[in-house]
Amino acid sequence: MGRLGFSTTESARLLLLGVLVLSVVLAEQEGENLSGLSTNPDKAIFAVRENGTTCLMVEFAVRFLVPYDVLALNGIDLITEQAAFTLPRGAEIEGKCGNTESEIHITWKNNAYTLRIYFSKEFRDKGVEVWKISKVQFVYDTSETSHFINAYNPGKHTANTHHLSALVTPAGLSYVCTAQQTLTLISSDHQKGVTISMYDTQIQPFDIASDFIFSEPYKCITDQRERLEETLPIILGFILALIIVITLVVYHFHLKLTATQPQLPRDRSMYKNM
Repeated sequence: MGRLGFSTTESARLLLLGVLVLSVVLAEQEGENLSGLSTNPDKAIFAVRENGTTCLMVEFAVRFLVPYDVLALNGIDLITEQAAFTLPRGAEIEGKCGNTESEIHITWKNNAYTLRIYFSKEFRDKGVEVWKISKVQFVYDTSETSHFINAYNPGKHTANTHHLSALVTPAGLSYVCTAQQTLTLISSDHQKGVTISMYDTQIQPFDIASDFIFSEPYKCITDQRERLEETLPIILGFILALIIVITLVVYHFHLKLTATQPQLPRDRSMYKNM
């Protein structure tokens, strides 16, 4: 039998292929947990980096409300309980960045929970480019007893959004919203509705110009409305005060003008007899 071998050219090609494969693997983005930088104990900060450069960042506090079944006291019927918990700051991060698609995967409790958020870019009317959250997926394990107590038939379930278009933001900007943003996901556990609420949020999945620094913020409509509601009484009070001042000034000048005019007596008959 002849000995299997490779020519120098074939070896070089294989080496080049290996380098390309390795570069693709190395280009797989790495996750950074920056939650320790936040003074808010409920807020988590996560970044995805590619080749030493930040390509996706999220900063938010997240609450989960997950319904699950427990066996009733009669041992026959099922009743629904609600597991309520928050996203921990010590979660593990993975992600992928692209020109038009990106995603972040947040996992904790030994893979008992995984939150996946998918982003996409698109062109809207008049050629305006925006990015948005196109899908949210949440995987949870009801056999994890710290949140799911006495769960009936425990196991892993997956909840997904459908036809989602959330947090629509002009390209090149970061989305900022202090107010709560709520999403409802449909679970594989008998179509139960899982609620995910985000607040104190700042997100940017594309076009980050500086490492670990968000681009110019785009404030959500809810924050803009709340800001208007806060400032409107102040503006109205200022206008009212201005009207009062103007009225007093006009009245003061009116008094001065009328005071300088000579007052003629109403009965002039005394002048005729003189």
